[in-house]
Amino acid sequence: MSESSQSRVPKPGLTAQQRRYRARLAAHASWANTSDRKARTAAGTAAFLERFERQVDPEGALPAEVRQQMAVHARTTYMLRLAKRSAEARRRKRSEG
Repeated sequence: MSESSQSRVPKPGLTAQQRRYRARLAAHASWANTSDRKARTAAGTAAFLERFERQVDPEGALPAEVRQQMAVHARTTYMLRLAKRSAEARRRKRSEG
């Protein structure tokens, strides 16, 4: 097992809440030491956008500009659906609460 995969194995004796706290602490410490946020997230952002380009033009037949415009709309649709689901979940939680 590699060192990085060993670090992901839950430590014995820690509760789920303690593990979440440690993870949040590590994430915030890491971002506090990241001066170029855009560079750090560039690969993930590019992969996310490419997903929508493949969705709207699986064969890559469209001109790049058209494909990119369509991908922007597909991404916006995806985000709006996520926002709608989130709002519905919050509404359900309030009504159950």
